[in-house]
Amino acid sequence: MAGIYVHIPFCKSKCVYCDFYSVPSREHLDEVACGLIAEFAARRGDIDEPFETLYIGGGTPSVLDDNVLARITGPMLERGIAEFTIEVNPDDVTLSRARRWAAMGVNRVSMGVQTFDDDLLRTIRRRHSADQAVDAVDMLHSAGITNISCDLIYGLPGQTADGWESDLRRLVSLPVTHLSAYCLTYYEGTPLWRMMQAGQVIPAGDDEIASRFDVLRRITAESGFEHYEISNFARPGFRSRHNSTYWRADGRWLGLGPSAYSFDGLYRRYNPGDIGRWLDRLPYPCEIDDETDLDRINDNIVTALRTSDGLDLDSMPADMADGLIADARRYLDSGDMMLSGRRLCINPDRWLTADAYIRDMIRDI
Repeated sequence: MAGIYVHIPFCKSKCVYCDFYSVPSREHLDEVACGLIAEFAARRGDIDEPFETLYIGGGTPSVLDDNVLARITGPMLERGIAEFTIEVNPDDVTLSRARRWAAMGVNRVSMGVQTFDDDLLRTIRRRHSADQAVDAVDMLHSAGITNISCDLIYGLPGQTADGWESDLRRLVSLPVTHLSAYCLTYYEGTPLWRMMQAGQVIPAGDDEIASRFDVLRRITAESGFEHYEISNFARPGFRSRHNSTYWRADGRWLGLGPSAYSFDGLYRRYNPGDIGRWLDRLPYPCEIDDETDLDRINDNIVTALRTSDGLDLDSMPADMADGLIADARRYLDSGDMMLSGRRLCINPDRWLTADAYIRDMIRDI
């Protein structure tokens, strides 16, 4: 399964925690739109198999005029996309826009809700309100887009245990098919990181985060969601097909736009994380990442062990597969890891500390 990822590098404003490449303006918008079309035309042959998914991310793709979005994605839809996702902000959603998105082929929406607490939304500089998020889900459904994913964040400054549980219960009561829930990260250089450095916010402690994660797993399970990746939950049949490509050993994707990455099964290619440099290097702006075979094997280990499907040992060289089982033996004996057939998994009860187990599985020369 192969996918296309398109990075839209524009936002109306930057959230305090965001470290994705985007600019809070729409300068060069027309040039970027034309550039994305040109890059796709020049690079569509990088992936030697049909594309099944198209994901428009960013940034905030919903800041684009719908005609511009249709112009960018039109050539990419010629190959018969099965899952076409666009990321949106709740305050950008109207019934008329949702209908236009559906008409151009969008059949899945990923929406950044983050919390239903309006005070917290203002703290992290989100543009929408809780009511706007709820209304956006209703409008998308009315337009026929019923595959809806929403993001939530736990560990927000000032977020209480009751507030987090309230966020979860409100979200699962909505007709959404997918939830992505992330622990707040203080990325260096972001406004949130500077606020932490200045003592204006205090990060949540480990015990608090563990408690939030336990509540997250309990409420989603009670509501019929499958926990299929550390941060991702889906109703049956609604896993993200596009994101699952990133976690599979045989996954391939074409990344277009500033800061986007691609993987063709052998080479990772990356685009400049700057609009000007990306435009200057069109129509083939990417460079090959200097990865070794061992790097690619370790990438597979890291991503696969974050999922409920786990690591397919048959995707590894035979000698390495035996070594992985040997290194995992103490965790298998303790129940922290599991071996199901030829798949090695981390016990979901230990997913919050998955990095510790993954580090022990990384292969050396």
